[in-house]
Formats: sequence, C-alpha cells, structure tokens
Amino acid sequence: MGFDLPLSLAESLNLVSWWKPVLFLFPLLAWAWAVSTVCDKHAAKYYLERERWNYIHCIAAFIALLAVLFMPPIGSGGEFTWIVSFLVFSGLLASSVLAYVTVANKDERVPENGKVSFELSKLASLVESKNPKKVKGKGGTSVLVFRRVDKSAVDVPAADSPDFEVRLAAEGMITRAVDIRATKFDLAPSNKENYQVVYYVDGVKTAGETFPAASGVKLIDFWKAAAKLDVADRRKKQSGDLTVERGSAKNKLHIDTQGGQSGQKLSVVFDPEQQVRKTAEQIGWTAEQTELIRGWSSSRGGVVLLAAPPESGRTTTLYTVMKMHDAYTNNVQTVEIELEDALEGIRQNKWDPQAEGPDFGTLVRSILRRDPDVVGIAQVPDPQTAKEIVKADPEKCRVYASIPADSAVGAVQAWVKLLGDPDAAAKSVHGVLAQKLIRKLCINCKQAYQPTPDILKKLGLPPDKVKQLFRKGGEVLVKNKPEQCPVCQGTGYLQREGIFEVFNVDDGAREMIRAQNWAGLKAELRKSALPSIQQAALRKAIEGFTSVEEVLRVTADPAATPKPAAQPGAAPAAAAPKQPAKPKA
Repeated sequence: MGFDLPLSLAESLNLVSWWKPVLFLFPLLAWAWAVSTVCDKHAAKYYLERERWNYIHCIAAFIALLAVLFMPPIGSGGEFTWIVSFLVFSGLLASSVLAYVTVANKDERVPENGKVSFELSKLASLVESKNPKKVKGKGGTSVLVFRRVDKSAVDVPAADSPDFEVRLAAEGMITRAVDIRATKFDLAPSNKENYQVVYYVDGVKTAGETFPAASGVKLIDFWKAAAKLDVADRRKKQSGDLTVERGSAKNKLHIDTQGGQSGQKLSVVFDPEQQVRKTAEQIGWTAEQTELIRGWSSSRGGVVLLAAPPESGRTTTLYTVMKMHDAYTNNVQTVEIELEDALEGIRQNKWDPQAEGPDFGTLVRSILRRDPDVVGIAQVPDPQTAKEIVKADPEKCRVYASIPADSAVGAVQAWVKLLGDPDAAAKSVHGVLAQKLIRKLCINCKQAYQPTPDILKKLGLPPDKVKQLFRKGGEVLVKNKPEQCPVCQGTGYLQREGIFEVFNVDDGAREMIRAQNWAGLKAELRKSALPSIQQAALRKAIEGFTSVEEVLRVTADPAATPKPAAQPGAAPAAAAPKQPAKPKA
C-alpha cells in the first residue's frame, strides 16, 4: 500500500487541456473591455462614483477567480468541474457590469440619450466622443460632420477661405450647446450692429456668443445652405433637418429660419423626436391624474383641452395622450404643422402653411367628416378651427385640442373666446389638462435646509410635517476646495419635469362656463380634490425634486419675463450670496 503524493503544479497543469485555460480568457477579456471602455468612461462622464464602481468590478473579478480555484469536483470523475467553473466565472464577471448598467441607467444624472447600451453603434459613440476624429476637407480640417437628409455630407471649405471661419463658428455653436446641455439655440439680431446666440438650458435662456451683423447673416446662410433651404429667401419661414456627427455620436438637428423687420432669425432644436417621446409613466402625472387620463382614453366623444404656455411641453403631452389610445382598434389621427415624432399606428396629417391648398380649419373639417374615433389637434390657430371641432360627433369622436394657456381655467376662457359662444363651449368640453415645466434640482450638488415657520406659512405648508426643503447648490467640494458642479455646470438644476392639473368637466362646471363665472369654475374644478399646478409644484419641492425658488419662478405671473441667465461657468455677481458647497458625490 503506497501513499498518493500531491501533484506538483507542473504536473497538475499537464493534466489540464491547453484549450481550457484559453477558453477562460474570452469572458475575462470581454469583462476587462466592458469595464475599462464602457463602464469606467460612462461613470467618469456622468460623475457616478467612478472609484467605488472600479472597486466593485475588481472585487467581482477576485471572487470569480477564487470560485475557479476552489471549485469542488463535480461529476463522477470531476469531468464537469471545468464547465461549471467556466459558467460561474463568466456569471460573476458579468454581474458587476450588469449591476453598473442597472444602477447607472436609473440615475437622474444620466439623460435618456446617455443610457448605457451594448449596441455596437452606441458603444462606438461613447468611445469616440472622447477623442473625435478630424474631418479633412478641401484644405480645411473640421471636428464635426454635417449630414443632410439624403446622407450627403456638407463640404468643408478650404482653410484659407472666409467660409471656413463661418464653418468653425457654426461648429462652435454646436459644441457649446452640447457642453452646457442645451436642447435648443437661437441666433437673431440683438441690435442693428450685432447678432446674439441664446441657448436654452433646461428651458432657461442662457446668453451666448455675439457676432457682428454681417457674420450673423453669413452664419444663418451657412445653416440654410447646409439644410438645402433657399438662401436667397430671407423672409419666408423655412424648415429643414440635419444630422451632426462627432465620431460616432450623432444628433439630429431641426432648423427653422424666418425673416423679420430687424433681420433673419435661426432656431436649431436638438433631437426633437427624443424631446417629445415620453410614456405615461415618464411624463410626471400623479397616480390620480394618470387614472383620470386613462379614463379619457377608454371613453368616446367630447373635447379635451390640452393647455400650456409656449415651449412648455404641449406636443409631448399630446403625443403621450394619443399613444394611450389603441390605434389598431380605433381610427386615430392628428393634424399638425410640424411632425415632431412618428406615432405608430396613428395617421398624422401635416398642414403646410406655405403650400397651396385648404386652410387649417378646412383640413380639420375634412378629417372630422371621415368619422374618426380620436383626433389630436396640435394647435387651434383661429375661431374657424374651433368651430369645426365642436361640429364633431359628440357621442363618438374624441378631440384633443391643444391651445396656449397657463391654467385649466385659462384654457376654458381661451376656448370660450375662440368659439364666441359660452353655451357651445360648455357643451363641448369633456375635460381639461394644463401644465408647466419645472426644473429639477441637481442631485449632485443640491443642499438641504430647515425652512422657517414663516416661509412655510407663506407657502401654505404644515410646519409639523415639512422639516426639510432643498435649494440649488452649483458647487461641490473637491479636496476641500469649492468647485463648479461638473454635472449641472454650476446651474444647480438638471433637466425638467411636468407639473399638471387635470380635471373632468361636469354639469356644475358647465354652468359656470355658460355664466362665464371663472372664480366659480375654479371652485368647481377644485371639488375633485386633484392638485392644481401650484400644488403639484409644491409637492415636488417637499419631495426634494425642486426648490421653492423654482416653484415661485414657474408659478408666478407669466407677464414677468425673465432675462437671459448668465452663461454656465461664469463668475457670479459680487453681490450675490454664495451658498456653501456640498462634498462631491
């Protein structure tokens, strides 16, 4: 009887097929690539606790290695051990990557177009956006590629050409807009000598570059030529689309130009489809409001008014409500001037104000005569259109009419004014939804504080229940030194969300409409116990999503127009009180 001596390391390795260790390299290399190229760069871009996540990835890899080394024999002769080890090893490596993706995609700091995806095109975009390749033209070099609808690229002028300076200035506008998270920018005359760029960051105007008038005109001509618009026509409104590419990162641009007494104006909107693409869960309705609106989508007949001030999300809400109807069992249509997004199963009718043909109201009438089940009217521009809407079958056809107004009562007042007949307005209205957009506090730098009883009393909030509110920060502490918050670029806010008031119109409310008793109508609507816009905004302040200052700004008298804000990153005014910085998250 002899003793079985333990195998040496060399002898042990000789018993392992050479291809088995090589097989383990594949998940290891895939994991290393995903962590270093995707997760780490994404965490750095959106400031998602990069160092902590790197520790998590390394710990997951160490545990995976231990699992392989100490895996007990499986099977009669241990023949299944390596298979189980391979699966466990791969699963543990993948778990850290999947954990990052799950957590990062739910983080408020990550915009919708920044969600982690393992589609090859999006991965390439993330990598190349850090080091974009330069595009060589006729002697000039460009960072961005402008591509038309037909996929053709806009030529880069020669480096010694005056047009090259115009091209670089246009690229600078795009780069600046992306850096400060702008969703839109305008270029228009600020006076007789200059043109001014104004960026829209979370809905707030931010002053940008100033150009001499001659350069401003050349810049607008560049954008018009790039989008294949008529450069010579400086008065008529024109629209076109472009795609701008930086490496593999792409943004769709919608371009509008129009003349005026002081000169031409240019508006460029980034990714218009993404801006209006929301679900009922994403748009910001409360549970009670969602239930009421779902009731609208399952009923027939009557007019529902959708109201908001300009640039406050009316199109997004119209599209969201339209998509709640089953377009495959119902005849669902829209009438629009600008098609912001394609709605699956819904027939979208576009009216071109520049083309010959019927006016808007006549087009609406022809569509309503085809017995549709649901029609969404993107805007009601004149009394004729309103009168055509109320002629729709009150028992079968549901019409959503989008009008500019800052409250539910204001929407009804506008509807009565359009029709010129309070009785017809009262009979036609089934419900009303009004909204505004409010900025959300940056979760990386927002600051908690204890409100005083006087402030809570002025806001109508119970002092015994509201112990803490939040204000904007704008700064973080990096190595005990205050620095501008890298997430919001010092604004203290990040993205916007809707605040809504949603009401059914019952017989009591109709009597108030007929009498044009607006105070009485307001009281009737409040009987539903659903929140007003102001109450919805205060709820978001109590929950820490926004600040009291933002609530007051949004719900104040709309006649008070704010001036363009200082550029992100600009030094604050000397007299402005400085908030204490918050440690960097």
